[in-house]
Amino acid sequence: MVDWVFYVTSAVLGLVIGSYLNVVIVRGPANWGLVDASPQTPSGPRSVCPACGARIAPQDLIPIVSFLALKARCRNCGARISARYPVIEALCAAAFAFNAALYGPSVEWALASVFASVLIALAAIDIETTYLPDALTLPLLIGGIAVNTVDLFAPWPEALLGAALGYAAFEAIRRGYFVLRGREGLGQGDSKLIAAIGSWVGASALPMVVFAASIATIIVIAARGRLSETSAEIPFGPGLCAAGAAALWLSALSVSVL
Repeated sequence: MVDWVFYVTSAVLGLVIGSYLNVVIVRGPANWGLVDASPQTPSGPRSVCPACGARIAPQDLIPIVSFLALKARCRNCGARISARYPVIEALCAAAFAFNAALYGPSVEWALASVFASVLIALAAIDIETTYLPDALTLPLLIGGIAVNTVDLFAPWPEALLGAALGYAAFEAIRRGYFVLRGREGLGQGDSKLIAAIGSWVGASALPMVVFAASIATIIVIAARGRLSETSAEIPFGPGLCAAGAAALWLSALSVSVL
């Protein structure tokens, strides 16, 4: 009974955090100077409709429930609400609940949930802006090194090696591609992201992370019918984020099996 209470509580907390992540995804890129702020970008503490600027009532801010009750339309102007809002909330709730099942009520659960939350935000921002902001990747990198000083998710030397090798390998690929092709193939944000992931999961997990991320990205490209569009800018960050979360979870599962 206690387990189910913790699972449900974790999922509800994930919904709340997911709602906050949506605010970060919408406002962060403009606040960090990555994109130009538009008249529709909220700047105050209150949530507003991006289309009409009307303040959103508290009853319309309930994660997922409000989206369904409003039939994905703004109560004031009728503008369509992006499906990204409930998707982010649902992903975060699922990640928190899954972490609850893996780690139970523990420090590991809390930190793994933070890791998943930041990865979800980074993936969404990369999809919408093609940027992976330092404001998220660098704290994630420092956090991974810090939590693994006590070998929480990976031995500390392997965490340091994962961060260093991840960054060095991606930077070498990024710069080599630019020399050969005269344009960017990977962004520097990808190098920082793989370094951050490496600091959490360790160097030994990085080949699997990169392989899984590459397969996921190729599948997305194929689904969009863009395999022939070699000049199209396809974000690699979402694939890395998904693979990084999977690597942490697989590590926990392997430990529990053993």
